[in-house]
Amino acid sequence: MSLDFGPTQTLGFAILILYIGIFLIAHQRFLRENNIPAPVVGGFLFALIASLLLGQFNIRFGFDMAMKEPMMLAFFSCVGLGADMRMLSTGGKQLLLFIIACLLYLIIQDGIGLMTAISLDLHPLVGLLSGSITLSGGHATGAAYAQQFHDSSNIAGAMELAMAVATFGLILGGIIGGPVAGRLIKKHNIPLPDKVDNEHGTALQYGDNVSEPVNEDNFLLSFFYILICIIFGKIISVWFAEHIITLPDIFWAMFVGVVIRNTTVHEKLPSAHQPSVDLVGNIALALFLVMALMSLNLWGMISMAGPLLILLSTQLIGMVIFASYITWHIMGRNYNAAIIAGGHCGFGLGATPTAVANMSALTKRFGPAPQAFIVVPLMGAFFIDLLNAIVIQIYLTLPVFGLS
Repeated sequence: MSLDFGPTQTLGFAILILYIGIFLIAHQRFLRENNIPAPVVGGFLFALIASLLLGQFNIRFGFDMAMKEPMMLAFFSCVGLGADMRMLSTGGKQLLLFIIACLLYLIIQDGIGLMTAISLDLHPLVGLLSGSITLSGGHATGAAYAQQFHDSSNIAGAMELAMAVATFGLILGGIIGGPVAGRLIKKHNIPLPDKVDNEHGTALQYGDNVSEPVNEDNFLLSFFYILICIIFGKIISVWFAEHIITLPDIFWAMFVGVVIRNTTVHEKLPSAHQPSVDLVGNIALALFLVMALMSLNLWGMISMAGPLLILLSTQLIGMVIFASYITWHIMGRNYNAAIIAGGHCGFGLGATPTAVANMSALTKRFGPAPQAFIVVPLMGAFFIDLLNAIVIQIYLTLPVFGLS
């Protein structure tokens, strides 16, 4: 039996699942104290229930995910609209340091995957598929390389393995980020910033209209700017893909947002209302994550449970150790570094929205971390894909793969 939902019904279902996650966090101390994001809680719970219904009773949920991509683009547009270049200039050093930290981890992540695959007597390419290709690269990168490895080396089940690793990485990244950062804050007794209405702290008290409450006028203007970011981001992305280089749509949506934000600030034009931007961004992020998780088929991954468990366990341990010590130390051993460490867990195992969800859950509890919400999205939207591609290609030249 198949239960099919249209775009509007899917959106309503996603909101219901999000509220279930919020309810569970409010009533479960473990979830609350470990800063697990509500979309991850609700989305994973539904994915588990739906997979059990599919496996045991052949009841299948069919969702129309037409709103999933717009939600993701809206979120990154909001990140751009909150990025004042005066704040970015103060975080340039941190961005460079985070690039170094992420590059080191990409190398280590593929090394962990390679050694684990060899120890399990699996093809070495399986190690890369369970490394940065899927965990830092996500489902799209995993699908591309899985097809390539299947064609070049005839690796059976490459696509299923890639999708399984990317899927569970997304879940694990949303689970461990909060506990890792929370442990760092408590262990080192880090002084907490004063909490303000904008938990991201993106306005940074530069005189923006953050004190003005949300109303029809400022919300509509902000929503219009978000639509402009999505529309022109798509146009620029297509042009660059045809003439220069292919970059993710999220990068260009965020780029247009940065241009709008800083143009309106310096030219004294009507600017986006920051509380309205944050409101839309938080909602879009939550719904995107719920939609990404609620459509997972966990039942179909049982056949590869044994090797998958070992591959993911080693990567999980590696991520926790690296974020807790290396990322934490490189980024300055302060509150902002702890929040970034939690975000690194999010896209080191999952995706940039997972990283931001981790940081949002943390800042709601502990206070704003402005630079973290610039450094991590920028790294996840652009630099991580470029660095990942370089690291993967270098690994593929090693004799153990037999491809050179």
